[in-house]
Amino acid sequence: MDTNRVVIVGASHASAQLCASLRQSGWTGDILLIGDEPSLPYQRPPLSKTFLAGTTSLADLLIRKAAFYEKERVVFRQARVTAISREAETVSLDDGETVGYDKLVLCLGARPRPLTIPGMDLAGVHYLRDAADIGAIKDSLATAARAVIIGAGYIGLEAAASLRKLGVAVSVIEVADRVLQRVTAPEVSAFYDRVHREEGVDIQLGAAVAALEGDGRVSSVRLANGDSIAADLVIVGIGVLPNVELALDAGLAVDNGIVIDAHGRTEDPNIFAAGDCANYFDARYDCRLRLESVSNAVEQAKTVAATICGQEKAISALPWFWSDQYDLKLQIAGLSTGYDAIVLRGDPASGRDFACFYFAEGRFVAADCVNRAQEFMFSKRAIAEGISPDRALLADPQTPLASLLRTPAST
Repeated sequence: MDTNRVVIVGASHASAQLCASLRQSGWTGDILLIGDEPSLPYQRPPLSKTFLAGTTSLADLLIRKAAFYEKERVVFRQARVTAISREAETVSLDDGETVGYDKLVLCLGARPRPLTIPGMDLAGVHYLRDAADIGAIKDSLATAARAVIIGAGYIGLEAAASLRKLGVAVSVIEVADRVLQRVTAPEVSAFYDRVHREEGVDIQLGAAVAALEGDGRVSSVRLANGDSIAADLVIVGIGVLPNVELALDAGLAVDNGIVIDAHGRTEDPNIFAAGDCANYFDARYDCRLRLESVSNAVEQAKTVAATICGQEKAISALPWFWSDQYDLKLQIAGLSTGYDAIVLRGDPASGRDFACFYFAEGRFVAADCVNRAQEFMFSKRAIAEGISPDRALLADPQTPLASLLRTPAST
């Protein structure tokens, strides 16, 4: 068996960071990175934005170029891991080979949640998760004049914005009664609803999809109410599922992701997990979380690398996210889940910039900032430091944000 080796399964944001952080933390042994796509790890958020719009290539999206992996003595291998043997400390590959490890890190990511309705096997129907998905969508765009997007979450709305920029007619179908319902306040939902309609997107809320129809290729989307929407292209974006099967089959704890401790370890001290597939306890929000974000993947990878190298470091960074749509940059600090009050700075009902601050039991917990970089940076610091500013002053655009970092919270 090979010794002194870290094996990383999954070519993702987490794995790219892990390769760098292992060397920075002093790991001198072998690093084997196994990915089931032909490419080195690449940035995934731009897939539904600039990559779909054709303004960037896959080479542009590489997190680190091939020279980095060569310099840091990281071996990349395209293969699919089919099983983990914890007793033998090996992983089995789909070509029949068995590879040994001293430390194993699962950076398995997530996959699109499937939509199970008639017609999903028609040509022109796509999910949106990796570069191959986008390549297939681009091929469909060669002859597509009208697209239907199922799901009005961030992925669906980002795809809608990119397609509108390309001149494609777009309809968005959402079963909930507002866009972004699971992740934002109604005021933020109403803002994005307005902007997309202003950009020419047809949005249908409270609408369930019954079937996709066509003769070999999709030509329409039939709703549960009997309405039919013409479509040359359908994109499904109804959420993701963490890739946990390898861990589950190996007898590791799984609960909406692979369960890890504050240092990235699973219940097996030689197996770690990081990124979209990992579930950890966040002391700030007093709950277990599985986050789908680049910042989370990077933070967890740094923690795992430090832990492997004997430098105990806990996952502690504040979660943050972003979404680009049209000329809008949404930057999100913290988690708004469980909020009971909001404060608006700016008017989301007009214009294209504002901030929405979320409070839970008087505590400042999150912020959605649209084209408001200053408010985003303020929010990251305030939430991280446990500062809950006076709400009336926070809503007043004339109040300098810096002064609120020193202002006692309102009651």
